[in-house]
Amino acid sequence: MAIRIETLAQFYELMWETVHVRRHAVACLLNEEKTQEKWATSLQRTHEAFKSLPKEKGKYKLKLKEGKYIHTELTYEIEELQKDLIFLKHSEESFYHCLVRYNPEFFSEIEEGLRFLSETRFHNVITDRDGTVNNYCGRYKSSVQSIYNSLFLVRFARDCTVNSVILTSAPLEHFGLLDLSIDPMGVFIYAGSKGREYIDRNGRRGSSPINIIQQQKLDALNETLFDLLKREEYEQFSLIGSGLQFKFGQTTVARQDIYETIQESESEHFFKRVSGIVQDIDPEGAFFRIEDTGKDIEIILTIERDDESEILSDFNKGDGIIFLESMLHLNLNKGPNLICGDTSSDVAMVRASQSKTENTWAIFVTNDEALEDEVRQVCPNSFFVSSPDILISILHSLSKRMCR
Repeated sequence: MAIRIETLAQFYELMWETVHVRRHAVACLLNEEKTQEKWATSLQRTHEAFKSLPKEKGKYKLKLKEGKYIHTELTYEIEELQKDLIFLKHSEESFYHCLVRYNPEFFSEIEEGLRFLSETRFHNVITDRDGTVNNYCGRYKSSVQSIYNSLFLVRFARDCTVNSVILTSAPLEHFGLLDLSIDPMGVFIYAGSKGREYIDRNGRRGSSPINIIQQQKLDALNETLFDLLKREEYEQFSLIGSGLQFKFGQTTVARQDIYETIQESESEHFFKRVSGIVQDIDPEGAFFRIEDTGKDIEIILTIERDDESEILSDFNKGDGIIFLESMLHLNLNKGPNLICGDTSSDVAMVRASQSKTENTWAIFVTNDEALEDEVRQVCPNSFFVSSPDILISILHSLSKRMCR
């Protein structure tokens, strides 16, 4: 029976159901169980439900609340379902040729990447998620990992690394990294909130300490924002783009998405409302810094650095790596370490690895020449690719080559 959806809430519910389907599919495929058709049938119904949504002016129409609709793209969700269906129904070679449709230079980029990596086994691989090893999605809550993506990364992690860490600025849970990942446990170390919180391969959790007063301020902020977004006039901001994310030491709330779903006047009003809440809780600006990206409002808990006690700054992903090293004994100094990212914020991870060993490698997903120059200045042993699918295909191809 066909699935019918009308609302944004129903759309999210159906996307979250694919998490369970995809996790079971990955587990079966890793065990070489021939059950692809079962999982393909389930995902096909979801794909058809999304494709059957009404459109206006080239965008899909979903009800946000009574009398209010959003018009949005579903590029990530639909394309990842399409790719998973091809992966499940056809050969790996056919799947690769499917990816050529998205990038005509697909095979040549893979060959260049394999020459760069040169059958190296890495002691540590530390990578960002979204835009790096996972295709970018305009809504974090529906950026569910795909089956092919998980299998490629798991095989590489098992065959070519000692430690594999996925480190993201998103939280670990409550629509965070663990909720959206379909990899089997025991393969990756997952680090959320820029590395401030983690779960290791044995399921043990840890977090970087925050002093009591700072945590109280952050709790007060989060409680107030949570209540605000339950109100009908603000609920939409929890459903678009990054939504509302309670990270460890930082809170993110969307005020717009890449599809310009929200009217600019509403977005500006919401930004002023959130800024007022921060001002009320922290009138002297001693605890928080607000960064407005135009899409997200980032409310960041500042930290004091040991070497510059008078200077407040943000906890970055490099700090996260050093914290993980202290807690999990990654032995970064042994090398070689491979660091993967896609934005300037990921360069801090490269610096952190370089501070431990010059045997640091970097692969970044970017076409930004300025970012490429920045990475090369930190790590001369760098390589650049055009998409996350290219990166994970290189890693997967390396694992196959090393298992021959």
